[in-house]
Amino acid sequence: MINAFEVRGGNRLKGEIIPQGAKNEALQIISAVLLTPGKVTISNIPDIVDVNLLIELLADAGVKVNRVSRSVCEFQADAVNMDYLESPEFKKKSGRLRGSVMMAGPLLARFGKAYIPKPGGDKIGRRRLDTHVIGFERLGASFVYDTDDNYFRLESPKSGLNGTYMLLDEPSVTGTANIVMAAALANGTTTIYNAACEPYLQQLCKMLNSMGAKIKGVGSNLLEIEGVSSLSGCEHAMLPDMIEIGSFIGLAAMTQSEITIKNAGIKNLGIIPEKFGLLGIKMEYRGDDIFIPEQESYEIQNFLDGSILTISDHPWPGFTPDLLSIVLVVATQAKGSVMIHQKMFESRLFFVDKLIDMGAQIILCDPHRAAVIGLGRQHPLRGITMSSPDIRAGVSLLIAALSAQGKSTIHNIDQIDRGYQYIDERLRNLGADIKRV
Repeated sequence: MINAFEVRGGNRLKGEIIPQGAKNEALQIISAVLLTPGKVTISNIPDIVDVNLLIELLADAGVKVNRVSRSVCEFQADAVNMDYLESPEFKKKSGRLRGSVMMAGPLLARFGKAYIPKPGGDKIGRRRLDTHVIGFERLGASFVYDTDDNYFRLESPKSGLNGTYMLLDEPSVTGTANIVMAAALANGTTTIYNAACEPYLQQLCKMLNSMGAKIKGVGSNLLEIEGVSSLSGCEHAMLPDMIEIGSFIGLAAMTQSEITIKNAGIKNLGIIPEKFGLLGIKMEYRGDDIFIPEQESYEIQNFLDGSILTISDHPWPGFTPDLLSIVLVVATQAKGSVMIHQKMFESRLFFVDKLIDMGAQIILCDPHRAAVIGLGRQHPLRGITMSSPDIRAGVSLLIAALSAQGKSTIHNIDQIDRGYQYIDERLRNLGADIKRV
């Protein structure tokens, strides 16, 4: 079975690349089709493993799925088979996909029961489901944890879920989304404070409102959801994936390439371009495209008082944790030094040993912090054999390999395919030497 990329680095790339639809938005939006018996048409769907697995799960549960094209899909959840959700097949398949937790809010709201598997997906530390389960409890649901199956079984009261005020202990994107979907069909009004406000969540709220939901405060951390008795079908187009866009900005700088990112949805990128700008990467906005010119070198800016720059993650509108590994790898060839501080997860930096093996100068201070001393292109990285631990680290290692001298082999690329569609084909179109082996 093909499960590795063979990369010969050192090529300067050139051309245009179109970002895929946003993976993190897709898992919420596609789960939301369960809230209505009406037809929902979704476009700009990324053709990636995690999303395809969720669509498969919905089809197995009785949702009518018409894949008009790889990026457009029609759904109709007018005959959901709730018995399937208790089957060993569902437990096995949903356990492979963290995103299956997003089905819980819609199922609980519309059918009165739901099942959440213990999380699968990335190896990036503990990912808690507390926000989801506590939120459902506040709305009146009860839950039992089945230790034999590693499953949460949730049930709503006979009269349905009831709106309430809740202050979330963390602004969890998936937690907020799940609670919003459940509250959309609850009795009365639900107020969520410390809600996540990422563009993915704004998109979900806009979609639900177009289906007849009554959600106020979209884009802020205070959401008010007035429950309605039913929702109707709609059409929805997903945003371009901001993580992919950030990855392509980093790729262009690291490989000294001239790349145009088409239809980048610039107004939804928040602080992302600015953070890459702090590394000295030049870019121009041309309409909704981002043009990154070929740059021989780029220099990390210090803080105004001359102290070393720190780049850390933070809930939106702060810098997304999904791009810290990309910033880290790009910093390895910059002039200057930077401290990367990963606050939100505890083992996302453990891939740096591979970069050190490639010749990067990095000190891993602890599970959350890494100091990067840029090589300033004095020495290129060298190709090695390595394995991808999670989606984002995998792409960081791929960027490192594309800039390195010689051949690199990256194993466990299923992790990369989970988040980036046809990545090898799209990179070859830019002139990269990459193949599956």
